[in-house]
Amino acid sequence: MSVGEPYFEKLFADSDDPWAFRTRWYERRKRDLILASLPRQFYARAFEPACANGELSVVLAHRTAELLCQDLNPRAVALAQQRLAGCPQASVTSGALPEDWPQGTFDLIVLGEIGYYLDPAQWQRVIEYARACLRPEGGLLACHWLHPIEGCSQNGRQVHQIIEQHVGLPRMLRHEEKDFLLEYWGASPVDLDESSSLG
Repeated sequence: MSVGEPYFEKLFADSDDPWAFRTRWYERRKRDLILASLPRQFYARAFEPACANGELSVVLAHRTAELLCQDLNPRAVALAQQRLAGCPQASVTSGALPEDWPQGTFDLIVLGEIGYYLDPAQWQRVIEYARACLRPEGGLLACHWLHPIEGCSQNGRQVHQIIEQHVGLPRMLRHEEKDFLLEYWGASPVDLDESSSLG
């Protein structure tokens, strides 16, 4: 790992919202953009690693029948579990990628602000795992900060380049601003419920 567990232990020891996900307009707006970028209204099974304190998780839960969240920091896991207490379709587990990739298949994987904390080889493995467990109609959404982060071996643009090289799916959406890059790769941008009603 490019940035180790002590880095996150210190962050969560000092605050239950170390990136101000809950309070900063930048973060709230970015969450809204992520949700608006999902081409389907509803997903059967989704995976969100590096869920932190669960601020994005709780809104993703309302778009999924089953949501699996994961974080390597025990404090983050506990906070996310509290945040998702009212969402029985969501669960939070402890684990670090790529080693603790979960079992089963998904029709949505959300990789938010995680790639640069891994080295390029680890991140490539994550993308390969993601591609292998995506259902045929599934999609992968990634969103990353574009500025350098101290101690990280990659920046957000490099993280997305590795996804593009290894995910093996067409890119359906790209949204870039000064501070972050948001992209979605998937087999189909059409909501399955909508498409079935057309036939």
